[in-house]
Amino acid sequence: MEEPTCNCNQFVLMLMRLKFIDPATIFNLPDAGYMDNPEGAVWGNIAWAHSVSTNLINWKRLTNAIYPSKPFDIYGCWSGSATILPGNKPIILYTGIIDKNKTQVQNYAIPANLSDPFLQIWIKPDNNPLVVADQSIDKTAFRDPTTAWLGPDGHWRISIGGKWDKMGIAYLYRSKDFMHWVKANNPLHSRNWTGNWECLDFYPVSVSGKNGLDTSVMGSDVKHVLKVSLDETRYEYYTLGTYSLEKDVYIPDEEMVDGWNGLRYDYGNFYASKSFFDPSKNRRILWAWANESDSKADRVKKGWAGIQLIPRTIVLDPNGKQLLQWPIVEVEALRGKKVQMSNKMLMKGATIEIKGITAAQADVEVTFSFNSLDKAEPFDPRWDRFDAQNICSKKGSMVEGGLGPFGILTLASQNLEEYTPVFFRVFKAQNKHLVLMCSDASRSTLKDGTGAYRPSFAGFVDVDLTGKKLSLRSLIDHSVVESFGARGKTCIASRVYPTLAIYDNAHLYAFNNGIETVKIDSLKAWSMNRSDQMNQ
Repeated sequence: MEEPTCNCNQFVLMLMRLKFIDPATIFNLPDAGYMDNPEGAVWGNIAWAHSVSTNLINWKRLTNAIYPSKPFDIYGCWSGSATILPGNKPIILYTGIIDKNKTQVQNYAIPANLSDPFLQIWIKPDNNPLVVADQSIDKTAFRDPTTAWLGPDGHWRISIGGKWDKMGIAYLYRSKDFMHWVKANNPLHSRNWTGNWECLDFYPVSVSGKNGLDTSVMGSDVKHVLKVSLDETRYEYYTLGTYSLEKDVYIPDEEMVDGWNGLRYDYGNFYASKSFFDPSKNRRILWAWANESDSKADRVKKGWAGIQLIPRTIVLDPNGKQLLQWPIVEVEALRGKKVQMSNKMLMKGATIEIKGITAAQADVEVTFSFNSLDKAEPFDPRWDRFDAQNICSKKGSMVEGGLGPFGILTLASQNLEEYTPVFFRVFKAQNKHLVLMCSDASRSTLKDGTGAYRPSFAGFVDVDLTGKKLSLRSLIDHSVVESFGARGKTCIASRVYPTLAIYDNAHLYAFNNGIETVKIDSLKAWSMNRSDQMNQ
């Protein structure tokens, strides 16, 4: 749970689970690759760093797996994915940069020694590149091949992100042998006015079950997810829909917003995410990169930039309208001292400190309840329903409301000069109630804000308020606050840099600044140990 010391300044590229059987040992190791500049905490000289783990919590850094060395990647080894071929043979597809104009091609790499459980050495064969952009493709926006899926016709398929003018495109390629790829006549999907799509992810989710699915699974009990990372806005959105085998295209469900206002995995500092299927526990795991929110000068001074957030499991909400995310269960092994409280009333203006834990590194789960929705303030019809972040910036944690704001103040200094609030506010629209969830970094630090980014991250929570309850979980780790509203319906990750609320001087509070009294039904909080203090 501590910030890395490596110069990890870009996003997760690939996370795969490999199983190799040796006469004496069975290895079952997560293996992660991510973009890295070995020469500094700024963009450039991009290679694939390489780390391995037995539990997704403790990670061991190895020598970089892929680095610029051939004509087909001499100007950079950019993002990609891994696929496990028959015979349990892993193969990496990645984007290579071949010239100063950032012309992008798709290459592959294979392990030098399959008996090495860490797969420390990777070979880039000379028959690269495998995929080159044709004249219909913008070759400077043609990157990040997905994990491949195998169709019932025996053909492998991958999708590659790109754009044409203002249209975002998920190109589709097919191959029978994984070496010779042919572009399909039609893209897997495209959408106008969304700009360049990168770091695509395409995978199935179970409609009726809670288990994750292998990337190649199809059928009537399956929906598909298409996630795109938007180069222009630096956030991601996803849709749920149907993968048509007959037409080889993806069709979002009718109620999906397919564009900048679409559903997001996370409404905060969260980008270039990648999911993978974990067959050992039958789950799909999502991992994402959080870049820095401080200045470039700060990053250079620190000597590193960018971190990976806590891995999350991802499943379809039973309502079929969105995904649910939750921290992987392994993170609970870091829990130390525990405190709890229940049936605590929070009147208007009340603040209660949660004492007895290390507030700078904590895991907090709380359920709030209220007796009535009558005091929910009207939702101003002039507000943009999709601009939750702007609404949160106007209706902050200290702005009195009817029902809310209520929640927790994380990484707070004793006198509240600094704090990062995570909270709910309930509005009454014409025919329904709207729940706003915020994680506001605007008061998170007293440090000079030149070159820093301190937004009021926010998203709406699609939750049934019949029971008049709202739940919140937050993972707090020095400069990171990851929050999960209503059991993972809405998630927000924030990067913050307190100067007073650090180490033993950090505090944690529950609060209510709404007119309606709110009750803490239950609150559990744990001090979180460092990952290197946990038994492997």
